[in-house]
Amino acid sequence: MKYKLLPCITVLMLCAAARPIPKVISEGSIHTIENFESEFIAPRNVHVWLPDGYTVEKKYPVLYMHDGHMLFDPTNTWNKQEWGVDEVVSKLIKDGKVPPFIVVGIDSLDDTRYQEYFPEKAQVYAKNSSESIPEAFLEIDFMADNYLQFLVKELKPFIKSKYSVSTKREDTALMGSSMGGLISMYALSEYPNEFGKAACISTHFPGWVPEQSNGIGGSIVAYMSDNFPEAGNHKIYYDFGTEDLDSFYEPYQVLVDELMKTKGYTNSDWLTFKDEGAGHNEVSWNKRLHIPMTFLFQAKPKS
Repeated sequence: MKYKLLPCITVLMLCAAARPIPKVISEGSIHTIENFESEFIAPRNVHVWLPDGYTVEKKYPVLYMHDGHMLFDPTNTWNKQEWGVDEVVSKLIKDGKVPPFIVVGIDSLDDTRYQEYFPEKAQVYAKNSSESIPEAFLEIDFMADNYLQFLVKELKPFIKSKYSVSTKREDTALMGSSMGGLISMYALSEYPNEFGKAACISTHFPGWVPEQSNGIGGSIVAYMSDNFPEAGNHKIYYDFGTEDLDSFYEPYQVLVDELMKTKGYTNSDWLTFKDEGAGHNEVSWNKRLHIPMTFLFQAKPKS
């Protein structure tokens, strides 16, 4: 395969080599499956976070998160930042804002992150676009369809076999940032019966180096227009900041918001949040993480 990675995106990754297993967990417990084998993608670590009080006597909703090595332990990340998933979710559970749920963090690999996270079928739209498309982009062998097969055919069944999780669509969610936001949207579009919810954080809708004017972002929106599920069975959350890479995202998000309206989404099943002053980093995502978590998993009021 030919791998052509984007400088503006690869700088956000952890440097290569084997990643240490996250150990600093202040809430709940974490189980790491090292080098999870797959027929579709290269092996990588998978981290399963269980909330305090986890018991096999009940079925838990489950959230699949991309870039799993950035979620729990800042001592192991390239920039010494983390999402703080365990702290944020534990507090929401304690405050009664969400029911207990399980988080499955899937590591990305430096060499293939872009290929695995870019919506593969959107490249076809780019090839047929009348807009200017970088030749280097058109030559990439994308792997997102394989990544989604790994999620649906291998990882989800494994999680079901090892942990007490609900298999209902409405109890199965996705979340990721930047390119991870794109693959979350893509998974909901390609497997609408497998996933009922998605949170797309600081989504890299330009799809390429944002300073370069091209039609890749428009091709992503065109793909969504044809393939994103109509309202009725799903919940979707988007957000973006106004600094760093996020400063390029609003024009694309405006187009996506209009698309959500045409597909029948309302404030009961769709939320877009603009975070003024926030940048493209885990510190920013941690500060607003309670918003998508609450929107996706909001506890039902007691009768």
